[in-house]
Amino acid sequence: MRMGSRVLAIMITVALCICTAGCSGSDDKARAMRDADRAMLTQGERGARDNRSECLMPMAEGVEVYENEYVFIDASNKSRGYLIVHYTGESQKVKLQLTGSNEITYTYGLAVDGGKNEVFPLSSGSGSYMVNVYENIQQNQYAAVFSTELKVELENELLPYLYPNQYVTFDEGSEAVALARDLAWSADDDLQVISSVYNYIIGHVTYDNKKAETVQSGYLPDIDETLETGTGICLDYAALMTAMLRSQRIPTRVEVGYAGTAYHAWISVFIEEVGWVNGMIEFDGHDWSLMDPTFASTTDADKLKDFIGDGENYNLKYVY
Repeated sequence: MRMGSRVLAIMITVALCICTAGCSGSDDKARAMRDADRAMLTQGERGARDNRSECLMPMAEGVEVYENEYVFIDASNKSRGYLIVHYTGESQKVKLQLTGSNEITYTYGLAVDGGKNEVFPLSSGSGSYMVNVYENIQQNQYAAVFSTELKVELENELLPYLYPNQYVTFDEGSEAVALARDLAWSADDDLQVISSVYNYIIGHVTYDNKKAETVQSGYLPDIDETLETGTGICLDYAALMTAMLRSQRIPTRVEVGYAGTAYHAWISVFIEEVGWVNGMIEFDGHDWSLMDPTFASTTDADKLKDFIGDGENYNLKYVY
């Protein structure tokens, strides 16, 4: 990767808890502006980096299967960092829990409309996983209907962050994938792709305060809908950028936790020469340092510096 002495500021905290710049995308004029911007992306010289899309598709191969009358789980590709789960019971509210050897429990809602296959990342890496499925019996009470333990040895620790999953759904036909390919056209390296994708998103998507106030537990992003409407909440920003970067072979994690007291979602990316770039990052050509341009847009510089500090105000809980 050619870093040289150039200055590149990248906001890796994509999930915005306060408003950011951008057009609303809710009318024809905004859509025309986006189309015009897209048309310009591949007009210049092509960069040295291969910008072809590569969407890894999860497969239910039936080699390693666990099932009963309530659920079907295909663990054939657990070494590649994911499980495929299909609910087959009759409850209208079902939870899946995955607990890895790090003892972090991930709780997901399972689809109950026809029992479609859903993909879940093995976010705790290699080791033992307890897989439990619970049906709602009344109010907030659930009963266990399935439980098993899996032994997982990942082929590569980055694989869970290259595939689509329940939170980050995309394929070759996704508009976001095509856009990422265009944005990567002029890039010479992964860092330039990250910068281009980020700059496009903050220029074309604005924070949806109304949605943030009304969103329900269990909400799942729709990346192409975010692009079409030009609006979203924190998880929408994170999922959109994650899908775009994964389709360009850049391992990317959706990270959820707290920024101060605010429940927040952001991303981190893996850069070959650097490793995982976590949280709020600025690269000045020589060093990496913490920053948060989102908060910087509305916060006094001294207060911002105090808030960011050494990053302790950012508390990571879950990775998807």
